[in-house]
Amino acid sequence: MSSLFPALTDGPGERVALRFGERSLTYAGLASAAGALAARVRDAGAGRVAVWAAPELETAVAVTGALLAGVAVVPLNPKSGEKELAHILSDSAPALLLAAPGAELPDVLRGVERIDVDAAAAGGLPGERAGDGDPALIVYTSGTTGPPKGAVVPRRALAATLDALADAWQWTADDVLVHGLPLFHVHGLVLGTLGPLRRGGSVRHLGRFTTEGVARELDSGATMLFGVPTMYHRIAEALPDDPGLAGALGRARLLVSGSAALPVHDHERIAAATGRRVIERYGMTETLMNTSVRADGEARAGTVGVPLPGVELRLVEEDGTEVAAYDGETVGEIQVRGPNLFTEYLNRPDATAAAFTADGWFRTGDVAVREPDGYVRIVGRKATDLIKSGGYKIGAGEIENALLEHPGVREAAVTGEPDADLGERIVAWIVPADPQAPPSARELADHVARRLAPHKRPRVVRHLDVLPRNDMGKVMKRALTADTDA
Repeated sequence: MSSLFPALTDGPGERVALRFGERSLTYAGLASAAGALAARVRDAGAGRVAVWAAPELETAVAVTGALLAGVAVVPLNPKSGEKELAHILSDSAPALLLAAPGAELPDVLRGVERIDVDAAAAGGLPGERAGDGDPALIVYTSGTTGPPKGAVVPRRALAATLDALADAWQWTADDVLVHGLPLFHVHGLVLGTLGPLRRGGSVRHLGRFTTEGVARELDSGATMLFGVPTMYHRIAEALPDDPGLAGALGRARLLVSGSAALPVHDHERIAAATGRRVIERYGMTETLMNTSVRADGEARAGTVGVPLPGVELRLVEEDGTEVAAYDGETVGEIQVRGPNLFTEYLNRPDATAAAFTADGWFRTGDVAVREPDGYVRIVGRKATDLIKSGGYKIGAGEIENALLEHPGVREAAVTGEPDADLGERIVAWIVPADPQAPPSARELADHVARRLAPHKRPRVVRHLDVLPRNDMGKVMKRALTADTDA
């Protein structure tokens, strides 16, 4: 059994571990506060705790303390509605709720015993009793096809993913990470908070993402930036008028985007202005991280790199057989296997069984192509982004990237809808750069056909004022129907 946070005992105690705005904790301070909280959690006999995961110092202390106590953490999204929170509480049955002092919580949470997290508390580090296979987190999925499911992530998955990323990104204790990501999700909590703590480095949380905040932190010693495509799009938009931002980004060691695909157009704009390439990685709640562009590899726009150390990855046809050739063109569903995987959906043995093959491969539901040299390019979700038109399997992602290269397109999403002749026709949902003069359907179809292939051109174009997105910046394609046409 290995420690998740060796730096709490072996690292320099005076180094800053966490900074949220003007508030910070050194490793010595974090060890003290998290150790005191771990003792309270153990004394209460809790087997599972919920954490009100606001972007605050106390959230990081709460999760660290609970993991030191050996109990599973259920992160709660502060933006969730009462119905969703009620479902999560009923399903996960936490014994305690950890929150920052003074945090106003919804009425639905009042039935759970609350502990206010004291970031200045004094306590000693407990011995870690949990095993590598014991639950560390129960993270609830978005619930697009029913109530959210709780993915049980074991401690070994946290360690395996963070150590594999350290190898891929040459991540060390000398790195200082800046981000403004939410802390109820894998990206901001596991990679963005527990990642620096496992390495013995530092994290600076912006609270709310701004390009000014990014520039300020990179100018004052931060070496890495994590973000989602929405954030990098805002950066790309701001760069032409902000040479200071361009200079700050150019000094960063690593710019990482995740949680959704970063459009190639934004990749190129950022690279042209800063001289730095954004690298992408690919993961899920159930798998943590599967692939990444390596720091010592080629930052190939539009790809998510190669499988991480310890992760097996294959693409399969609809009949479950592996695709015949990794040629950069053949589309298949991604399946993965390795120590990074979750163990089950809480209280859902049926869903757990359906998620895995008989020999232990997890069915991600994502579709991709793979280059001969191993690079993976995601083309979308099997349920919403794999379009079967005229006998072809077409990924929505490459069409979206092509559309975004048109100067008249600000945002783009692509879906399929039934067509009597083609099986499915390609539909482009467009937010025009100039709503008074949007590009015509013919113009966009010709634009895509020239860049990709004629069979990939959109047959229908619908205009919107804005694309529907979730908290992580992903387009909610199930909300795109003919009824949403603006």
